[in-house]
Amino acid sequence: MVLVRDALRLTCALVLLTFPARAAERSLPAISLPQALQRALAANPRLTAAERDIGIAGGLRIQAGALPNPDVSFELDNALGSGPYKGLRSAETNLQLSQLVELGGKREARIAAGEAGIGTAVWQRRATRLEVLSETAIAFITIISLQRRIEIFDEQIASFDPLIPLLQKRVQEGASSPAETLRAQVAADLFRVERERTKTQLALARRDLAILLGDSSPRFGKAVGRLATIGQPPPFQTIIQAIEANPQLLRWTAVTAQRNAELLIARLKAIPDPRISAGWRHFQDTNDNAVRLGVSIPIPVFDQNTGNIIAAQETLAKTDAERAINKLVLISIVGRAYDTLTGALAEMNLLRSSVIPNARSASETIFSGYSQGRFTLLELLDIRGSLVQALLREQEALQNFHIAIATIEGLAGNPFTLTRESSR
Repeated sequence: MVLVRDALRLTCALVLLTFPARAAERSLPAISLPQALQRALAANPRLTAAERDIGIAGGLRIQAGALPNPDVSFELDNALGSGPYKGLRSAETNLQLSQLVELGGKREARIAAGEAGIGTAVWQRRATRLEVLSETAIAFITIISLQRRIEIFDEQIASFDPLIPLLQKRVQEGASSPAETLRAQVAADLFRVERERTKTQLALARRDLAILLGDSSPRFGKAVGRLATIGQPPPFQTIIQAIEANPQLLRWTAVTAQRNAELLIARLKAIPDPRISAGWRHFQDTNDNAVRLGVSIPIPVFDQNTGNIIAAQETLAKTDAERAINKLVLISIVGRAYDTLTGALAEMNLLRSSVIPNARSASETIFSGYSQGRFTLLELLDIRGSLVQALLREQEALQNFHIAIATIEGLAGNPFTLTRESSR
């Protein structure tokens, strides 16, 4: 259920559609966005590293609660000398056990710092998880868009098939120059060049997605999906408010608690801890025994841990500034994505309502008129080029639109509802 929710959160408008597979990819299974997200969560090394950070913080928490180890010592006095101290005749044997006693709640402060460290690592892991999901969705959207661009070029190249016989007929009738056939061939070949360039970009995008899935090279076939629904996003201020729930910002609560505990540790370190000892003494010459008791307390005359206290105070004081910087960075990223989203939406609305329909209509009219000698080949190629550019810009705007959504939802950590306007 969590995976499905994440897929819905980051796609907003990705629905299933099968694309024709290239020969090199037919042997590999196709991949959908939910599958890509699942594989990224299972194998992305950044998530593995984040999990280890939680384990490291847990180990430090355990160590923070450990009591100081006792010391055991053995002493042999008045032995191996000369005269009455020759050999062990007058030897004194001492066996002593000592224990450092921490005062002022030092152990409790260390435990609090360790607990806060675990909280920081947990929030960071959640932030990393959202980043991986968002980046995976963006990589997947890029692949879908490039696949569609290749389709557009294929369609345009195929549109030259009925044109070539018509050109040859016009040349035979003397209505056109033989150079027009070459001009049409050049136009078709330019589309082929752009298609090859797009195939290279697609190969790079596929490798980027493979890296996010924990692989060095793609182990999947065609990406299955298409860019579909578009609509008006919620107000920018609503999205800014949602940013407050981003784990990158929420983790600062744990960081603050950790730094408060570290400041307390620094202050408590100035409190001297006594060392209590108890021992047993044996007098060899009289064969008597005695008990030794002792206590030692360091005198904080020269070192009162002042420097570490100041450093801990300054570290705590800059926490708010660091959180503010983090928030401004997130707002900057979201702001750019939101502007990209609204700009792409305006561009798509204009392309779909006017540019593309008019270009299609003009292309059909000029092609029909060309066969009757009412238009030139240059006019036909020009309008077809305009139509291709409009279709490519629409696809680019769709890509930018959905990448912006994935970016925003990856930072906000929650989906937002689009007011539906149109679909493709």
